[in-house]
Amino acid sequence: MPHNQDPCAQPTLLHPDQALEQLLAQVEATQDSELVTLNHAINRVLAEDLSSSIDLPPFDNSAMDGYAFRYADLESTQTSTTLTLVGSSFAGHPFHGKAQPNSCIRIMTGAPVPAGYDTVQMQESTQAQGDLITIEHPHKLGANVRKRGEELLAGTKVLHRGITIRAAEMGVLATIGISQVRVTRKLKVAFFSTGDELRPVGSELSPGQIYDSNRYSIQGLLSKSHVEWIDLGVISDNKEAIRGAFKEAASLADMVLTSGGVSVGEADFTKQILSEEGQITFWKLAIKPGKPFAFGKIGKAVFCGLPGNPVSSMVTFYKLVLPILHKMQGLKPATPLFCQATLQTDIRKHPGRVEYQRGVLSRNESGELQVSITGSQGSGMLTSMSLANCFVILEQYQGDLAKGNTVTVEPFNSVLC
Repeated sequence: MPHNQDPCAQPTLLHPDQALEQLLAQVEATQDSELVTLNHAINRVLAEDLSSSIDLPPFDNSAMDGYAFRYADLESTQTSTTLTLVGSSFAGHPFHGKAQPNSCIRIMTGAPVPAGYDTVQMQESTQAQGDLITIEHPHKLGANVRKRGEELLAGTKVLHRGITIRAAEMGVLATIGISQVRVTRKLKVAFFSTGDELRPVGSELSPGQIYDSNRYSIQGLLSKSHVEWIDLGVISDNKEAIRGAFKEAASLADMVLTSGGVSVGEADFTKQILSEEGQITFWKLAIKPGKPFAFGKIGKAVFCGLPGNPVSSMVTFYKLVLPILHKMQGLKPATPLFCQATLQTDIRKHPGRVEYQRGVLSRNESGELQVSITGSQGSGMLTSMSLANCFVILEQYQGDLAKGNTVTVEPFNSVLC
């Protein structure tokens, strides 16, 4: 998102766009790759450009069920012509005879069009009486024939390095006969939570205790990122236990990810140990929910420290960690899809930080995009993420907005835009 300078801006807060640019400059795409069979390639990142070794289609074929014939045999003074049926061509069982004058063959969709025949008329525009087939004249020579190589010619580059192999790409690879494909190595991300107040879900809570929810949100986010995640559990508020967890995580993974312990003035061991064991910078970002963020290296692993509040953790993952992971995976940069929508509720906003309020994007009866806020936007209210299908993005120096204003929206997916 574009941003403007403001003479009253807090000099210690970095705009998230500037932060992301600096963060991405400090990570590199993995150069490790592996060969996998096609049925294991889904959601992997292609590590090389791929060209087709065959023409597509590999032969002239019919786009319809009907009859193939020579266009030159049509009687130019008539609206239909009667031809003699001499054979058939089915998918996998082509016609092996020669094209004869004033003849036709029965042909099915996808079946080869034999040499000499050049046009197909659909079955609905024909009449059969024994071996005599009357064909309504098609509009043009070559009607309903898919020509060899019309989709692509052998040697054409089909898929490019840095794309994610999804269902369509799986089909394309199979179509050009590729049974194995080289993909980037799957990244490993290790994460854990710290705090004596955290209890496992399903257990009883004592006064002052809470359930450890952030670890489950992070696990879900990582699962959608197609990485191999390593959950190291909850680490007690013990300096050496936390130090050991960081060392173990760094030895196992390409990225170490934590939530909490990175705020200014937090009285715990996390920041101290990070400073001792890694090369970490603590950032203060002009982003809400969010602001505290840590980034750097622990051993050879990239470290990202998310804020502890649940919504802040998810927002900073979406806006900062996910692009870092994508670059490390070798994915080509993708520009987020933004929409303009009419605000259906009033919004309160204090100028100073870019806000990612949670919203519900929909269309009204006229087909126009509209968006409502999910309710209270506190950074600890995780239900605001559960109810939402988009972020409503409010720029750094924007103030309150009334219902009816146009706002910028970033859908969690692009279905509505």
